[in-house]
Amino acid sequence: MLMYPQIDPVAVQIGPLAVHWYGLTYLAAFALFLFLGTRRLNHPPFKYMRGDQAWSRKDVEDILFLGVLGVIIGGRLGYCLFYKPDYYLTHPLEIFAVWQGGMSFHGGLLGVIGSMLWFAHSRKRSWLQVADFVAPCVPTGLAAGRVGNFINGELWGRAASADLPWAMVFPQSGSMIARHPSQIYQMLMEGLLLFILLWIYARKEHKPGQVAAVFLFGYGVFRFIAEYFREPDDFLGILSLGMSMGQWLCIPMIAGGALMWLWCGKNAPYSVNRSAA
Repeated sequence: MLMYPQIDPVAVQIGPLAVHWYGLTYLAAFALFLFLGTRRLNHPPFKYMRGDQAWSRKDVEDILFLGVLGVIIGGRLGYCLFYKPDYYLTHPLEIFAVWQGGMSFHGGLLGVIGSMLWFAHSRKRSWLQVADFVAPCVPTGLAAGRVGNFINGELWGRAASADLPWAMVFPQSGSMIARHPSQIYQMLMEGLLLFILLWIYARKEHKPGQVAAVFLFGYGVFRFIAEYFREPDDFLGILSLGMSMGQWLCIPMIAGGALMWLWCGKNAPYSVNRSAA
């Protein structure tokens, strides 16, 4: 049985200026997106696109900027609406108190979808094409975020057997019982494993929308599994059918991803002029 190492959440402090590890994991997530996005330009069908269809590094940078806005705005509003709607209806100004914590992945996802819709409209591109480009570049950022959760000692897991070699005590949980380090589980499943599977899948050409559909389905499945090891929010607990709020929010992702993949399979392939490539 391991003891949580009590990592200082502040990475560097110079006078009143403090740089937190959690903020650095966000920067790492954005840097990884930029790195992977520039390499995604060499994947089909994007590497074949020319003229008005052509993708460039500037497109990657613009998507990143809009995506950051979508993550912050959508993540915060999603947390307020999905997890504490009654509280924030009576304390609306606290919606802006992001320094107090409270972000939702599912809300952030909706925010990113909105930013991609804006980007697609402004560049006169298909939204499915934009979603296919972005999807494989996202999981490494999710992994970085889970590292930040672990450093902060938050979102700890449910009780585990003390005989589990990697069971960990999180004193900040208010108890000294052994728990699953669920942040690490999520980093490995929703982050690294999903990235590997999706990156391999996306290196080959598929019907428009199918890469994005695999991301929705894969994240939903891995998050649903991880929620069995993660302690539910104390103000919500376990909901109907013995599932957490996170699991209930994953169900439409899993169903939507599967239906989207089947529906997109009926689409025509990407139209690109390969002879000009």
